[in-house]
Amino acid sequence: MKAAFVVDTNKVEIQDIDVPVIGNDEVLIKVKNVGVCGSDLHLFKGTHAFRKPPVILGHEIAGEIVEIGKDVTKFKIGDRVTVEPHIGCGECEFCQKDLVNLCLNKKAPGTPGWIGTFAEYFNAPEKTVYKIADGISYEMGTLVEPLAVAIHAIDRITVPEKDTIAILGSGTIGLLTLVAAREAGYKNIICTDTQQFNLDMAMEQGATLALNPLEEDVVAKVLEFTEGRGVDVALVCAGSKVIVDQASSMTRRRGEVGIVAMITEQIPVNTYNFVFNEISLFGAMTYETKDFAKASKMINNGLDLNAFVTQRMDLDESQQALDVLDQKTENVVKVLIEVNK
Repeated sequence: MKAAFVVDTNKVEIQDIDVPVIGNDEVLIKVKNVGVCGSDLHLFKGTHAFRKPPVILGHEIAGEIVEIGKDVTKFKIGDRVTVEPHIGCGECEFCQKDLVNLCLNKKAPGTPGWIGTFAEYFNAPEKTVYKIADGISYEMGTLVEPLAVAIHAIDRITVPEKDTIAILGSGTIGLLTLVAAREAGYKNIICTDTQQFNLDMAMEQGATLALNPLEEDVVAKVLEFTEGRGVDVALVCAGSKVIVDQASSMTRRRGEVGIVAMITEQIPVNTYNFVFNEISLFGAMTYETKDFAKASKMINNGLDLNAFVTQRMDLDESQQALDVLDQKTENVVKVLIEVNK
């Protein structure tokens, strides 16, 4: 079968490899669609924390089951499915608390023992597999995984008020976090981004205010909008050297700042706002299983995310897909790769 490997910095090759042999508790999925994630871009550019070339890209997937292991009971051949792409060790303190996202020994696609999803076939344990409802496209099934990231970010918030939230960075995860905040009942959602297309998308998806930090003082605008009080929560969904300071400067006293973006380089942070205003800082690492299950249910119930898919390419165009996401030569939110038609 064909698979897309990152073989060096900024270089993807399509290689022929064997179809995975499934275990007794696994299913074999004929891959239909995979999503290009920001973490794939980190891998492509050589900045990923633990995935290093040569490795198969991808972890967002939707496809059709074509083979089942002898111990599989919940699925049958022909089922349309997506996959929660991480497996905990099952023994550590975090796995015991159902926090597989924090397991230090977890497996994920593209790490030793599990191939990436940019391949014609993909194996997955039954416990990680979720059905895609009839009438829901494979494309929407692929978006369950990034939506789970957004749902987890919102779930990590402990401030009870849902008056105003700021989302700094309106790429795929930022926009999906907007959707998750909207569905969770936040009254006013403020989004920032440097791309006008993304700001327009944010407004279409229900943002109250969309601001470009290259063109205006976003902190001043937010404080003006909130009559000097600041937002209840600011979520950092992009990386820049000033973005955490922006977040803390627009957050009210006893509010919260959450970091969702995987910022892999050191950036300066002024801690004074956190102390003076008693602002809490938290991180949001991928998702828990309950978040993935909630995302699956929302999409199976008809949550419409079709507008988020801005590019569709073939597996042979994986290099081009990453270049588009990296260089933003086109208006882009989510790039999907169609693996098997």
